[in-house]
Formats: sequence, C-alpha cells, structure tokens
Amino acid sequence: MHSLQKITPCLWFDGRAEEAAEYYVSIFRNAKLCQISRYPEAGKEHHGQEPGTAMTVVVELDGQRFTLMNGGPMFQFSPAVSFQINCESQDEIDYFWDRLSDGGAPEAQNCGWLADKFGLSWQVVPTILPSMITDPDPEKCNRVMSALLQMKKLDIGGLKKAYAGP
Repeated sequence: MHSLQKITPCLWFDGRAEEAAEYYVSIFRNAKLCQISRYPEAGKEHHGQEPGTAMTVVVELDGQRFTLMNGGPMFQFSPAVSFQINCESQDEIDYFWDRLSDGGAPEAQNCGWLADKFGLSWQVVPTILPSMITDPDPEKCNRVMSALLQMKKLDIGGLKKAYAGP
C-alpha cells in the first residue's frame, strides 16, 4: 500500500485522462498506472459522464503521483502551470523533448518549455542550469541567459559555451 503524498497535482482533462495516463507512463521510465476510478450511474445529472468511463486515473512518474481527472471541457491547461523535468545529459533532454513535444504545439516551444499533445506544459531543463544562472559573476549569468533565450530545446553544449565565455 502506497502512503499518500502530502500534495498531489490533479490535472483536468476532457475525456482523455486514461489516454494521457497511458501516454505519460509510456514516456517516463520509472512510471506506473496506479489506480482508475470510474463514473457511476449515481450523479450523472451532475457530472454528465457516461457510467463506466474513467473519472480519475492515478499515475506515478519518477516517484511523483498525479491524479488525472476527466472533468469535461470547462477548463483547459495554461502555461502558467508547468512541470519541470531535470535532466542530467543532452541525451535525456532530447529523449523527453522529442516524446513530449510530439503532437504538441510548436508555437509553445521556447526556452526549454513545450506543450504536449494534451496542452500540458513541461520544462525540460539540464540540472546544471541553476548553478549557471546563479553564478556570482554577472557576465556569466548574462551570457547564459542570452543563449537560453535564443533556444527552443535547451542545448547543454551551447549553455556551457556561453557560460565559459569568449
């Protein structure tokens, strides 16, 4: 039995929660589908969903649990909320970027951010970035930030080159 984490993000989908759960579990290597609850007949006049369709799907992605809920078309995802994936290597950045951006919105790709095919925003970032942008040398920080702002998918080599300077 898994103990509940204190805070669990709940993501609102319009009928595609089960599809999204399978999609995310297929992308993250340390992932599992944990639980599915289905809409009952009771309350149909309120929830408007067909009995038996997924109401909530709980997934675990790299140790973080998420609840995906089929709530209807009333609410949509916004880039104001995103999930960061901290990557150790360029290969890892490429892996997540390629899979999560597939079918997503190309216009939402900027500075390591992307929106997947469900409209959910992700930030695919190298673990070395925080130390670069908080370096006490303002010239290094400025060079890294200037390089980052020109990238869609983040490039560790380009960031390191900007950090090192001329």
